[in-house]
Amino acid sequence: MTAPQFSIRFEHIPSQAEFELFARISGDDNPIHVDADFSRATRFGRTVAHGMFLYTLIWARLRREYPAARSLSQDLKFPNPAYAGERLEFLMFEAVSGANVTIETLVRRMADGAAVCEARTILETGGRG
Repeated sequence: MTAPQFSIRFEHIPSQAEFELFARISGDDNPIHVDADFSRATRFGRTVAHGMFLYTLIWARLRREYPAARSLSQDLKFPNPAYAGERLEFLMFEAVSGANVTIETLVRRMADGAAVCEARTILETGGRG
């Protein structure tokens, strides 16, 4: 991989309503995401984002930057929870290799800097923007 060609930074504050909508759309209605009473009794103490919800935010941004892109692969890690109402920072870095583009993304909680998602997405592109 070559040095990053550009970087993107944006913020998002996920809401409980987004968690609930994602649960309905995805069918993943695990109570850790949607049930405040259940979640209070867990080690997290409150509801947490679906990992794939976080990736949909990444993918939405990639689609804006690369409207003709096709995802070839994605690798995801979710080392810490993301909570409703807590601001997240998304840091994305691009590296071009031939016809493909690799995007490394770090999503972290602004409150304490903890990584909540580490993603690598390889795209086949038809050109940026």
